[in-house]
Amino acid sequence: MRIMLLVALQVLSAVLVTALPPRCDTEIRGHCKPILEEKPKCEDMQLSYCDNMGYTQTLFPNTLGHSSRQEAESGVEYLLMSVLETLLGNECHQEARMLGCSVLAPRCEGDKVLKPCRWVCEAARKRCVHAFEAIEMAWPYFLDCDRFFVADEEGCYDPLHDLKTQSDIDDDYMFLDVPPVDPALKIKFAYHSNAQLNSILKRTEQECSDIARTYSIGRSNEGKELLVIEFSDSPGQHELLEPEMKFVANMHGDEVVGRQLLVYLAQYLCSEYRLGNERVRTLVNTTRIHILPSMNPDGFEMAFSGHQDRNSGTDDDDDGMGRAYSPSNVGRNNAQNIDLNKNFPDLTSIVYSRRRHQRGYRTDHVPIPDHYWFGKVAPETYAVMKWIRSIPFVLSANFHGGDLVVSYPYDRSKHPLDLNLFSPTPDDKVFKFLSRSYASTHESMYTGNTRCGSAYSHRHRGTVNGAQWANNAGGMQDFNYLHTNCFEVTVELGCEKFPPEEDLFISWHENQEAFMSFIEAVHRGIKGIVKDVEGNGIKGARVSLQGIRHDIFTAENGEYWRLLSPGIHIVSASAPGYARAAKKIHLPPMMHSAGRVDFILEKADLDPTKLEEEAASVAAYQRFDPNNQYERYTQMAEVSQARTERVVKPWWWNYFVLPGSPSPTWLLLSH
Repeated sequence: MRIMLLVALQVLSAVLVTALPPRCDTEIRGHCKPILEEKPKCEDMQLSYCDNMGYTQTLFPNTLGHSSRQEAESGVEYLLMSVLETLLGNECHQEARMLGCSVLAPRCEGDKVLKPCRWVCEAARKRCVHAFEAIEMAWPYFLDCDRFFVADEEGCYDPLHDLKTQSDIDDDYMFLDVPPVDPALKIKFAYHSNAQLNSILKRTEQECSDIARTYSIGRSNEGKELLVIEFSDSPGQHELLEPEMKFVANMHGDEVVGRQLLVYLAQYLCSEYRLGNERVRTLVNTTRIHILPSMNPDGFEMAFSGHQDRNSGTDDDDDGMGRAYSPSNVGRNNAQNIDLNKNFPDLTSIVYSRRRHQRGYRTDHVPIPDHYWFGKVAPETYAVMKWIRSIPFVLSANFHGGDLVVSYPYDRSKHPLDLNLFSPTPDDKVFKFLSRSYASTHESMYTGNTRCGSAYSHRHRGTVNGAQWANNAGGMQDFNYLHTNCFEVTVELGCEKFPPEEDLFISWHENQEAFMSFIEAVHRGIKGIVKDVEGNGIKGARVSLQGIRHDIFTAENGEYWRLLSPGIHIVSASAPGYARAAKKIHLPPMMHSAGRVDFILEKADLDPTKLEEEAASVAAYQRFDPNNQYERYTQMAEVSQARTERVVKPWWWNYFVLPGSPSPTWLLLSH
């Protein structure tokens, strides 16, 4: 049996040998014929997410080495392109997708690949990289402008040409030069995610770089950027005697209308300035306007998620961290469950105590007490306090929701039992004037026809004293007034905190004129420079008004701005080591620009005791977190967060981890 098997194998081997082609002997010329590989040829475009490119033929292997359409479709790169719109929220998704298609499915002509232009890639990256960074995603490696795109000299093409010329221009191109139209028509009246919001602000900065600049004042508890956009004819620079003002919204994460309106305001200022709107151009050229659309981005994310859950019919009262929220307040507080409008130093109570125990008490530049720093200070509060102290703001508005009224200080009631009670500041006339400047130009606030919220019974023509309406300690508007030169009011924008998207268009038109009127209000009153006899500006000089127990301090170059109501005023300026100077002024009711009132102070002998008191007062005011309590707390939090970050990835990570494939760490911003 074994012999028979061996014979059979020998016969089979002989047959196979005779069937094989003759061996190639390289020493015999012409005996070996080279095996010619078939040259790749153009083939029809069959990648569904690339079917609207400006060409119909592609070629494999592609630029990334994918040998076939099937291999390209199974990769993480193509998966990313398919969900860009969801990830980036309509911001830059078309540009990124089409750039990706030019690499994954390269243009083919005459069986040769035509590569995309490097300058197109670089321009798109500059415009869109922030949209990826906003979701903690790196700019995709296959969109590397140096590796996969070429210069004009190499015969490249523009893969975005069709996108720029199509008749139905995408929202990403809302700022292209087009015939003048109503700028509001270019605004997308929908809620924006944090990533979309930051992307719109940075896009606005790019399109109006001569008048706009974005900058960060810090980060939220969960690391989201607190992004500000400013408008000025010299963005990033303070100009002598040009007043600075700010708008802040979304302090409570579930009060979202103000957040959206400030985004629209930024777009409006940019587009109207470019269209030559004389009123807008005058305001931007004479004012430095700072806009912080979201002070509480963490709370907004929670509120937005809860809003979607309620709309979809789900009910989830627990956020997964042991904190229960009712549907009415989900997302109101920050990620630490801190109400940011109760987290500022309660300086109003200090003023009330001074009034009871001190003769000649002051209500300005009240120092932050040291004990404040031993409490729980939210990172958002800390960032805003540093911001307020670093810029000489004159006027401010803080936008909320749930009522329709403008509230002015004090917010903290002077009632000994903390009951609601009318509690005016020394500048009550000025605050009423500022509040009316907004309420009277709002389409429905001034009339009082809309009844909602608890302010209705106390308000007068759309305005109300904060303490008379709802007693609140640790509020931001009281802090602005008592700690700095800034006068802030709170604007409640409507009955619904989170109205339907279709109502945003109405809200914008109701508030558009009020925004402009309020910006113009920063130019009411007086301004000037306090100098010595040699012409040098005196920093830290006091500008006082007879009968008003609230002084303004001069800024770096001795300049000051003092909001005032019309009438006759006695104004004086003083500084340690100088004699006081005073002037009598008259402000007409219809005066729409600040009157110029300068002072020249002469040297004078000063009582050593008073000099020491002044020095002690300045030192106390400059003490900001003197024991580094907040810094220590932050460092501990960062260590804890660093440990967590080793295992926690961005929310989108698991979607791109494919079974049997390497983890796409190139997607991680921190990789």
